[in-house]
Amino acid sequence: MTAPGPAIPPPYPPPPGQQGAQPPAVPGPPGDPGAPAPPAGPGVTPPFAAPPTEGRNTRLWLGLGAGALAVLLCCGGGGAAVVGLAVTGVQAVREQGRTVSTDYYQALVERKYGAAYDQLCDDAQRRESRREFERRVAAEPQIATFRVGDVDAVALTVPVDVTYTGGQQDRQEVTLGQDQQTGGMEVCGVS
Repeated sequence: MTAPGPAIPPPYPPPPGQQGAQPPAVPGPPGDPGAPAPPAGPGVTPPFAAPPTEGRNTRLWLGLGAGALAVLLCCGGGGAAVVGLAVTGVQAVREQGRTVSTDYYQALVERKYGAAYDQLCDDAQRRESRREFERRVAAEPQIATFRVGDVDAVALTVPVDVTYTGGQQDRQEVTLGQDQQTGGMEVCGVS
């Protein structure tokens, strides 16, 4: 006699009346009654119909909002800096224009023509030497008093009301220019 081997199912259908019968259960290793049950097989419904989102949309919108805020701060801060620089630059031009015009006319009033010549821009000094400038302004009517007006920061001009020693009054317009080396304002002409 031969030893019993594993049961091989017959290649033919089971006899009538035994269709749909389950094969006998094979005993497995003893299980721990507190252990979780093994996972269910195919066809079992998962505990969730879809994976939980756990506020995924909220995190997305918070991230987008934080990014937008960062862009706003960078661009807005940059824009504010540009505006601030422009305003500061205009104020600096006005202040320097008034100062150089005041210094120029004060030197003329005090008859310090060399000091007035030093307030001129390079182009004006190339057109007229110091000696020619001193001769010319000494021959003109002498300025007794003056009042410097507001600087036009776009046209770079300054109106100056002058009163001569004889009492005659005049309005002159100073044309300003920027020194290429120092960046300061200088007198480039008077009309």
